[in-house]
Amino acid sequence: MLAVSACGATAEKEDSGSGSSKPVSGLRLMVPNTPGSGYDVTARTVAQVMQDSKVASGVQVYNLPGAGGTVGLQRLVNEKGNGKLAMQMGLGVVGSAYTSKSEATLTDTTPLAKLIEEAGAIVVSKDSPYKTIDDLVTAWKKDPKKVAVGGGSSPGGPDHLLPMQLAKAVGIEPKKVNYVSYDGGGELLPAILGNKIAFGASGYGEFLDQIEAGQVRVLAVTSEEPIEAVKDAPTLKGSGIDLVFTNWRGIVAPPGITDAQKKTWIDTLTTMHDSKEWKAELTKRGWTDAFVTGDEFGSYLKDQDKSVADLLAELGLA
Repeated sequence: MLAVSACGATAEKEDSGSGSSKPVSGLRLMVPNTPGSGYDVTARTVAQVMQDSKVASGVQVYNLPGAGGTVGLQRLVNEKGNGKLAMQMGLGVVGSAYTSKSEATLTDTTPLAKLIEEAGAIVVSKDSPYKTIDDLVTAWKKDPKKVAVGGGSSPGGPDHLLPMQLAKAVGIEPKKVNYVSYDGGGELLPAILGNKIAFGASGYGEFLDQIEAGQVRVLAVTSEEPIEAVKDAPTLKGSGIDLVFTNWRGIVAPPGITDAQKKTWIDTLTTMHDSKEWKAELTKRGWTDAFVTGDEFGSYLKDQDKSVADLLAELGLA
């Protein structure tokens, strides 16, 4: 399915979301981890914008968590030919497919669209003893095993890859990092607020409400430039740490869907992406627009798969 053109269903244009004035109905979007996670927020935002922009109606979003997203991935692959179903995913599922030794892989799916990119953040609770990224790194280097870091993804996911790369950047052996895995931001947040871990590493967008409420402090963001949504937080590079890290999220469908079904999804997502409602959400959440579809997204997935596999092999995890 990777080679199927997004334009290959002209004979069935009436099934396309953008080829008809009637909203597409019956679409379902699976989230392969817990409510409150980055995938969950993204999927529910997509569904809401689809409905607000009248490109789709009654889009159902549901959660099927487990094994870093690979429980959902297996279900998606099992739904071969189901053109009404798609799954919210991203870098985390790429890595989890290796570390969980999943039988189902992303190469089994039909790539639809890459939606956004988002920088990571190093966050602590409001009463953490670490006031700056330098405070944290000093303590971490002194005793890596004692300073636990939590992330909302299993080993191989972005919240795991980020602290491993950060450790390398500051001179800590990645294998010495005490990483605690949580199934999505919905589980990670209470661990940060309750000081069950020394710090969290995840997408900053998952903590915006808590940041604004003063419950969570961002010690640094992993983008190249400072981020308006968390403008008081420095970048790692600006703090003297040579690391830039970006997560991404996209949507894939089951294998074996028809050209027309694939086109309906891509047309619907494209119309959603072009809407003023989606542009407002990008601004509100500080997401970077990274929209590509079909074959282009498929090629990107292959490149990501190789780079993640290489890094996990270096860590002895793949």
